Amino acid sequence: MAMSGGVDSSVAAGLLQREGLAVTGATIDFRLHPGRTPDAVDSARSVCDRLGIPHVVIAAADVFERDILRPAWDEIAAGRTPSPCVRCNPLVKFRLILELADRLGATFIATGHYALVEHGSPPLLRRGLHSPKDQTYFLCALDGHQLNRTLFPLGRLTKNEVRRLAEEMNLPVAQKKESQDACFADDSGESAETLRRRFNAQALPGDVLATDGTLLGRHGGIHRFTVGQRKGLGIALGRRAWVTRIDGQTGAVTLSTNEQDLFHRALRATGVRWTGGATPALPLRCQARIRYRSPAADAAVTADGDSLIVTFDEPSQAITPGQAVVFYDGDRVLGGAWIDTALHSGQR
Repeated sequence: MAMSGGVDSSVAAGLLQREGLAVTGATIDFRLHPGRTPDAVDSARSVCDRLGIPHVVIAAADVFERDILRPAWDEIAAGRTPSPCVRCNPLVKFRLILELADRLGATFIATGHYALVEHGSPPLLRRGLHSPKDQTYFLCALDGHQLNRTLFPLGRLTKNEVRRLAEEMNLPVAQKKESQDACFADDSGESAETLRRRFNAQALPGDVLATDGTLLGRHGGIHRFTVGQRKGLGIALGRRAWVTRIDGQTGAVTLSTNEQDLFHRALRATGVRWTGGATPALPLRCQARIRYRSPAADAAVTADGDSLIVTFDEPSQAITPGQAVVFYDGDRVLGGAWIDTALHSGQR
């Protein structure tokens, strides 16, 4: 059982134990900030002690830095906004937990994600039953082997039900607040600046421009901006403004006071991974989600060489290069890809 020290994975462990399964708790220790990570380890260990199950810690700082943090900073430095969790799940978290499971002779691994899986050939990943907590967006890149070895005990539950179960199980994390920060952010909560300092990288400053090219001011680094951002712009225009473009070459950040400039009908995506290895036929009608908190919107997906063109029935707001676009057929996850650029009407 992958245990983060939070209430979700702790309750999931308790539910599996109630089913009569032999459970071992495992916590991946990234140990980027010694004041934070050991708290997760200690919380998970205290839950395992309460449940009377073994607890194992997997040291993963080196692989986490190499496979997740460095690529995330490279994306940020290029003016993009990465989705590290989408990348981390197949490459680090699920891989390391499965390797441990194999060493221990365990049949399955489990996580506290709100999702459902149907094992088979190929396996099917489905949304959690309660959409506000559905976390399949982060699981879209899992392969068939990973999904067929995974259990999601919380997929049919609400967060309130999980909280009540934690109280019922008398778990020490029952009232623990849900973390909203990236696991590599420091106490400031600024994950991009944390990565810049970690890699001793130079910030790329540049001009702040209006959509017509008018110079509005200067900024100290593109890593502090993302498409769609409205707060913390460092420019007082007397009215609301949004980031509409970040140029990773020149460092220019473009602002617009017209919210409609954030809307586009299409995007280009690369690096597609079809969930569980099941490749659908293209062109494809589906629903596409461009970030975790966005609703899935009706869209058409077509191939363009090694890229995908995703065209929405209605314009989507703040299509952000670097984020994952995840494809659904109803409650089933079809796959995901990385957003390369938003497209204007008729643009390829």
